[in-house]
Amino acid sequence: MREVILKTELHRFKDCAAFAREFSLGAGDLIFTIRPIYENYFEKLKLPVKTLFWEDFGSGEPTDLTTDAIIEAAAKLDFKRLIAVGGGSVVDIAKVVAASGGRKTDELYADPASIKRLRQFVIVPTTCGTGSEVTNISIINRSSLGVKMGLVSDALFADQAALIPELLMELPFDVFAASSIDALVHAVESALSPKATDFTKMLSYRAIEIIIKNYIEIKEKGREARLPLLDSFLTASNYAGIAFGTAGCAAVHALSYPLGGSYHVPHGESNYAVFTGVMKNYLEIKDSGEISKMMSFISSLLRRPKEESWDALEELLNEILHKKALHEYGVKETELEEFADSVMQCQQRLLANNFVPLDRERVLKIYMELY
Repeated sequence: MREVILKTELHRFKDCAAFAREFSLGAGDLIFTIRPIYENYFEKLKLPVKTLFWEDFGSGEPTDLTTDAIIEAAAKLDFKRLIAVGGGSVVDIAKVVAASGGRKTDELYADPASIKRLRQFVIVPTTCGTGSEVTNISIINRSSLGVKMGLVSDALFADQAALIPELLMELPFDVFAASSIDALVHAVESALSPKATDFTKMLSYRAIEIIIKNYIEIKEKGREARLPLLDSFLTASNYAGIAFGTAGCAAVHALSYPLGGSYHVPHGESNYAVFTGVMKNYLEIKDSGEISKMMSFISSLLRRPKEESWDALEELLNEILHKKALHEYGVKETELEEFADSVMQCQQRLLANNFVPLDRERVLKIYMELY
């Protein structure tokens, strides 16, 4: 059994200038990001780098069509190292671009074992949620199939990753909230996974502790209290990324993908929409083992009785970001059957990591309760 997977060299810098100096950014580098990030943090450094900007190709969640367009654009540029600076969408696309070898997205999904990355690859996250800087997973909305799916290959691991809290300073609060809740979901799901190990649980529980304690401080002191905490949020996100990179995510992610794919709900928010609903249904099936330990841990942080742990956590999260029912996103009740079918047909990779097995009836029950 693998205890932990660590294939990416991790760095931390106070600001982008220190990162640029240490990594000697220059003519052989292609930075893939969004314009506001480049203009606010890199343009003033006068770096002789090449650039590609995500918004020139699309917006929102990455699709195979926009990813293929970026693969084609990148193939026309002469570069030795790809540097992805961005949130989940930018990083997911960059992973595919870095490892594509000019092939289209569908070809990579058809034969992930054949993927071999020939260029150097660096990831710099600009949110504190995905932990994707240390994982070998990319999530792309496959237009022809109408579903979001994960592409998994060791070629998607970055050579290096850099944590730079400066890049989070201007992140809108709602984006910060959704991304950090995403990190919390990663930590909880990976801790409950049957593939979890002592190493991954140590990282998962520490990430949970950091995020919940920070949320309590933000609740008490206001939104601006997050700013001095951003470095610790980045750390927690990274811990959770390492944990789920080994142990995997599960039903929360599986049930969130139809919502994100059909209604373009940001990844962290769609996870949040189904998070505690999945946890409460796990508990109905089995109330012992790791979930009992998790509830004791959460209740101790929130100073509430153990049996109230999921409700108490949801109350805290609702102070950070208002939780919506599924119908508030425009979901129709008649679509819930389709959502359940999509989960069972397309997300078995994730469902294999569930704390307990969930059948179609249970998945549909969760959706109905959250509707």
